[in-house]
Amino acid sequence: MNIITIRASSLGRLFDCPAAWAATHIDGKRVPSNGKAMLGKAVHASTAVFDQSAIDGKGITIDEAAAAAVDTIHRPDEDVQWEDDSPQDAEKIAIALHVKYCQQIAPQQQYRAVEIQCEKLEITDLGIALTGTTDRVRETADGLAICDLKTGKAAVGSDGIVKTAGHAYQMGVYELLAEHTSGVPITGAAQIIGMNTAKTPASQRVGTGEISGARSVLLGDGESPGILEHAARIIHSGNFWGNPKSMMCHARYCGAFETCKFRR
Repeated sequence: MNIITIRASSLGRLFDCPAAWAATHIDGKRVPSNGKAMLGKAVHASTAVFDQSAIDGKGITIDEAAAAAVDTIHRPDEDVQWEDDSPQDAEKIAIALHVKYCQQIAPQQQYRAVEIQCEKLEITDLGIALTGTTDRVRETADGLAICDLKTGKAAVGSDGIVKTAGHAYQMGVYELLAEHTSGVPITGAAQIIGMNTAKTPASQRVGTGEISGARSVLLGDGESPGILEHAARIIHSGNFWGNPKSMMCHARYCGAFETCKFRR
């Protein structure tokens, strides 16, 4: 059986629209990045600089670390189609969220590592290999745990609580990868750090939410298959059906959009 590599961050896309996933990860049909993706990438970059500085004891300030967000937006390393967004608007939002993260979230954390490029984990009986980058590993009362940063217009509710539904299997994969790479057990609850990418300051909320037992959905229980077995079945069957009702069924997100027979 051939081993197919799956990025942890792509699992949601695989189950949302297998045809779109295959277009990108099997056929290599990439689409340019967009303003929303660049905004998320910028916040990831600047907060990582700030947190790594704290671990290293270098004392980089919040404003100094924000320069990484500006560089990411204005000096992208990939093609970007901004369309209705603009680099200037993205910069304002990214810096605002960066500051809120550094002031409200970072002081509550005890990070062990930042932006960990995980070693590939092969699951030979399923014919898949898992790979990805874990945003953070933090210390908790229950042991080490992973953190993942999520940006979006509805990442944090008006009550300040992050919406964690639907993220368990991705967090579970990150736990497996972090444990495989570090050789240290990951036993604490996974944490999602959410940041709202709204244009108004009042709506630019940041918050956290936890997922316990994230790995439990990955493996079967003897009566029903787990998420990874479902993923392996889809991929190895070669039956990549499309989902025209997907919220990401658009030319800006899918390399197969123009030729997709499922949209007819």
